[in-house]
Amino acid sequence: MTHVSIIGSGNMGQAIAAVVAKGGNTVELFNSTDKDKEVTGELVILATPYPAYQQIVADRAEQLAGKVVVDISNPLNFETFDSLVVPADGSAAAELAEQLPDSTVLKAFNTNFAATVASGTAGEVPTTVLIAGDDAEAKALLAGIVSAGGLKAVDAGSLKRARELEAIGFLQLTLAVGEKTPWTGGFGLA
Repeated sequence: MTHVSIIGSGNMGQAIAAVVAKGGNTVELFNSTDKDKEVTGELVILATPYPAYQQIVADRAEQLAGKVVVDISNPLNFETFDSLVVPADGSAAAELAEQLPDSTVLKAFNTNFAATVASGTAGEVPTTVLIAGDDAEAKALLAGIVSAGGLKAVDAGSLKRARELEAIGFLQLTLAVGEKTPWTGGFGLA
């Protein structure tokens, strides 16, 4: 059993928490008012928008040291919805890994909508969580939690693949905002 901390109690945080608990793991949710509450999970999922990461790192870098930290963000320009706000050769996950050198950073869940995580399906295919990272044990830990919770987990490669995952997440979000795909759908692996 793994103890998981989720920073972000919005729809995505709650959907992931339900998957974690369904798999028999313990979970604690944090919201923005929980700044004095210590993060105790061995795996920490940042279920907040990308702009919140700077404050999370400033407030909790020491608490995140030695832990697996999962970045689920899509670093897009929320004003225009027309671009990512990280360098073309980088990613939010790479930036986070640089800011948290004593943590193991993974990229996952950013290509999923909260509704597909909660339901376990994206359209008519099982919800697939793509996981990128440089630590095989950390990826296996997260994949085990995801699988035990009823979702499909796929190793998407090294943390360098976070850039492509963020591009897929960006495309999926813009399609949903433009009502070209439903929030209960998205990309899946059949």
